Amino acid sequence: MSLKPLVLLSLFSLLVACGSDAPKPQPPTPGPAPEQAQKKARESVPLGPLPAYQRELSGTLQGVPAGAEVELALLVIDERGRPQQLLASSSLIGTNQVLPFHLRFNPDAFPVGARVELRGRASQSGQLILHLPSRLITQPTTQALGQLQFVKAP
Repeated sequence: MSLKPLVLLSLFSLLVACGSDAPKPQPPTPGPAPEQAQKKARESVPLGPLPAYQRELSGTLQGVPAGAEVELALLVIDERGRPQQLLASSSLIGTNQVLPFHLRFNPDAFPVGARVELRGRASQSGQLILHLPSRLITQPTTQALGQLQFVKAP
């Protein structure tokens, strides 16, 4: 077999490989954008009357700037201060005014003798800007916590 057909075949294969369309880059799948989070929070359905099998923590949040995404969580905390179990959570969008909240939970899931805290954080453009000082919740009862103040995140 002569070398000429082999070189031509290799050259032709190289041209075919280089001439094909380059793979199109896949657009990144972004996480939930702030606009999507705001839309989700606005579309949240009013909770309606409290069912007999649930309890509720309620109050108002102060110091949350407009557009900030607020997350509240009722957590079981271990002896080292680490979250161990999520009992309830809620997401809100700040309005630069007093922000009312209602956090419903199942009292049967409330562990006897364990430390349970209400914690909160506010973020803007994906960056933590404020946090809610931990609030100890000692009883699995419906409670009005009053006004809770967010503070600057460290």
